[in-house]
Amino acid sequence: MAALSAGGGVGYNAPVMPETPLRRQYLDIKRRYPDVVLLFRLGDFYETFDDDARAASAALGITLTSREMGKGKRYPMAGIPHHALDNYLGRLIDAGHKVAICEQTSEPGAGLVERDVVRVVTPGTLVEENLLDGKSNNFLAAVLVEGYSAGLAHLDVSTGEFAAAQLPADGLDLEIGRLAPAELLVRAEDQVSALSAPNRTESPDIDFEFQDAEDRLKRRFGVATLEAFGCADKPLAVAAAGAVLAYLERTQPSSVASVVSLSTYSTERYMALDPQTRRNLEIAQAGRWGGEGQSLLSTIDETRTSMGGRMLRRWVGQPLLDREPLDARLDAVAWFHDRPLARERTADLLKSMPDLERLAGRVAAGRAAPRDLAALRRGLEEVPDLAALLCPAEGGEEGNGGVDGLLARLDPCADVAEVIAEAVVDDPPAALSDGGVMRSGVDEELDRLRSVSTGARSHLAALERKERERTGVKSLKVGYNRVFGYYIEMSRANQAQVPDDYVRRQTLAGAERYVTPELKEYESTILNAQERIEGVEAALFKALCERIAARCDAVLATAAALAEADVYSGFAAAAARYGYVRPTLTDGDELDIVNGRHPVVERVLPQGGFVPNDTKLSRAGARVVVLTGPNMSGKSTYLRQVALIVLLAQIGCFVPADAARIGIVDRIFTRVGLQDDLAAGQSTFMIEMVETAQILRNATDRSLIILDEIGRGTSTYDGLSIARAVAEYIHNHPALGAKTLFATHYHELTELAGTLPGIKNFHVAVAEKDGEVAFLHKIVPGAADKSYGVHVATLAGMPPAVVSRAREVLQGLERENGRRPRRRRNAPANPDQPALLPPTSEVSERLLDIDVASLTPLEAITKLFELQDTARRESEKGRGGQ
Repeated sequence: MAALSAGGGVGYNAPVMPETPLRRQYLDIKRRYPDVVLLFRLGDFYETFDDDARAASAALGITLTSREMGKGKRYPMAGIPHHALDNYLGRLIDAGHKVAICEQTSEPGAGLVERDVVRVVTPGTLVEENLLDGKSNNFLAAVLVEGYSAGLAHLDVSTGEFAAAQLPADGLDLEIGRLAPAELLVRAEDQVSALSAPNRTESPDIDFEFQDAEDRLKRRFGVATLEAFGCADKPLAVAAAGAVLAYLERTQPSSVASVVSLSTYSTERYMALDPQTRRNLEIAQAGRWGGEGQSLLSTIDETRTSMGGRMLRRWVGQPLLDREPLDARLDAVAWFHDRPLARERTADLLKSMPDLERLAGRVAAGRAAPRDLAALRRGLEEVPDLAALLCPAEGGEEGNGGVDGLLARLDPCADVAEVIAEAVVDDPPAALSDGGVMRSGVDEELDRLRSVSTGARSHLAALERKERERTGVKSLKVGYNRVFGYYIEMSRANQAQVPDDYVRRQTLAGAERYVTPELKEYESTILNAQERIEGVEAALFKALCERIAARCDAVLATAAALAEADVYSGFAAAAARYGYVRPTLTDGDELDIVNGRHPVVERVLPQGGFVPNDTKLSRAGARVVVLTGPNMSGKSTYLRQVALIVLLAQIGCFVPADAARIGIVDRIFTRVGLQDDLAAGQSTFMIEMVETAQILRNATDRSLIILDEIGRGTSTYDGLSIARAVAEYIHNHPALGAKTLFATHYHELTELAGTLPGIKNFHVAVAEKDGEVAFLHKIVPGAADKSYGVHVATLAGMPPAVVSRAREVLQGLERENGRRPRRRRNAPANPDQPALLPPTSEVSERLLDIDVASLTPLEAITKLFELQDTARRESEKGRGGQ
């Protein structure tokens, strides 16, 4: 028996034994698709056989039965109704399988019906609306690595969004993590961790060959060069994009038509967010492990359309680094913010707007249903109303500033809406096979056939009246079923009145059914006309879809503009409702926030319950803030809110503050909390050190670093030493000096503010009275004098005996430390022994304490910086005393 393959399909080794023609047909097709579950169409069911049947039965919870397909040979079988395919398809994909859909490609008749695979469904190629999240993209991505460079391409088959990039190989995992593709295509030789893409598919190396990939893309877009797409000089991006297209051509040839363009982007234009930063700031998922609750994305998402929701998710994952496009976004948000009526009317219009992107994708792929075209028409017909809102009437509001560019891209595609309106009825049926989709007057032949069919049906009604009069049987009726066609039905009680020209067709329990030559003639006319009607209507509908598909690029451009309007008006709605302000963005290094708030935390507290705080960081002032204070006092919330305010500003959103002046930040780094990765064999402390090392190696002087405890996973002295060295390194390294918020319980770190000018101490204010402690959640200058850990233990419900004992131990330790004498630096261990040098200079004392031979270059630089600062202060004191 074959086993499930690593790719998620079903491996297969065909048995050698006598088979029926149907069995041989199945085996021939299965050999071409050995590693997927083959859904084999038999009448009204999709059947699976052999190992596929066992896999389908387990994944879908359906009965495993068997079928004889050869003399005395029975094979495992499990099936699903063809009309319920979408429901079962999603469950098979979720179970890790890929699925080949094998349809009947010829009409049933004499001999074996022809069958072939029309589509292979994989996690990255889903287009079924009920299997996709409306506000998330479903990306099929491809990646390859050559030396220090990599190529990455991604395609959403449901919307046609197709993009590629060439980037440094060491930034590949970050970009894959941002995209979170549903399926990732790789070469066998490429070692890509792709932690965010569990569904990996190895593609043939030929798919990634540059020349083949380039030719494939040129053919698809009908061009002689890829220069217009911005990737002619990016061979790895071209190779990755070609690999995506090759995979789509193999698995879903019809979906290739939805790929109408390719965009090339540079990751250097965007702020990269590493996995721990996305997790720690809860940007797209609530809770560190994606649990219940609110994320930043869900908190600011006021979009009304799926298109806007997907765009917002992309923006949150790709903060911009250029001030000009950010100011343009902020201008658009300000326009909506300052015009409440226009904002509300925009929201009302967008509320009923269908997903034009996915509708256009289904039309281009040839999968559109009649109601898809009706929805597309309805959506496009609403575009002029939105454009009118953004374009004030003459003599009305002055200008339309921030939305000028948006207005220019709101093409209503009137020709598309008109051709649908002219051809398709206003309220079409769900399926084309139901008939009545195309309007009268669209096609003369269709109208003639409908007239014939309608006339024949009228004749049947007249025939029924005539036969009742002829036989005298008032209960006689003319009916139809799919097996016997049209018939005349009379009850058994009236058999004496049956005319001689009636021919018995079917016997029922209480009646007989007959046909007559006249009835057969009408039946032939009706059925032939109906068959012809279905064929003509199908051809007309297909031609209409092809005509619309030729304009899909324009429809998609309009959809993108609508999505932007949705995001901008949503940002403005959130700003108006929750008191956000427009940030001032600069190319400097300052970070000045007045009364900033955490956008998520403030929503879950009663109105007015959140305590806002200021933040002021810059190289000229405090570039490193050492923040002390007790647990539960709000340190972590404060750190995160600063990072989130910066991120919001750099996606073009107003921010929760009274005012904010923000120098563009190139990266946000976070090191927060404790966690293990037991599967990878990494301890809490190892993960802490790895993440800290990544920050120190990748941050620049334009970065924002959030450190919420360093060194807590090891011994006190080790941890304190590491924490101090990290703070000194950030402050002193000539290529670093990043704006940093460093929360710590090591109060010894506050001493750094006395020696390093760019480090300032702040703490969370605490009110203490009569043994009771209140956390004020206010960040104020200076260092905390206590940690209040025992008090927090009390709040956590620790047993009173434990709390009481902890207080006793704490008091004993404080007394012991208070009695311990502290020897002055350079003072002799023996009081009778004179000092080596008279203590005339602090600089000379500290110089003598240095073990020069053991210093690393970095430590030497740090020491020199400290000594220089000390000497400067001594010099200033000396001048003041003269």
